Amino acid sequence: MSELTRHLTEPGRAVRRYGHRVEVPLLGEVAVPTPDKVAYYAGLGVLAALQVIEWPLALVITAGHLLADQHLSGLAKGLGEALEAA
Repeated sequence: MSELTRHLTEPGRAVRRYGHRVEVPLLGEVAVPTPDKVAYYAGLGVLAALQVIEWPLALVITAGHLLADQHLSGLAKGLGEALEAA
């Protein structure tokens, strides 16, 4: 079984593997993004630091990306709950 197929058939295991949370004293429990997302955000930061793109544009792109991830994870959760109920 391929790695991708294993992740699609065992979503709970994938969440445990990639869903890391860290306890921050003043903020509480904070989710740590996956390495590919960290690289994406770092790339945007480098582009803004080198003034290839303006920093407000980098912030808007990052906010849109975070909102899209949040929305898609909510859809996936709803789909999983519906499949469990069926």
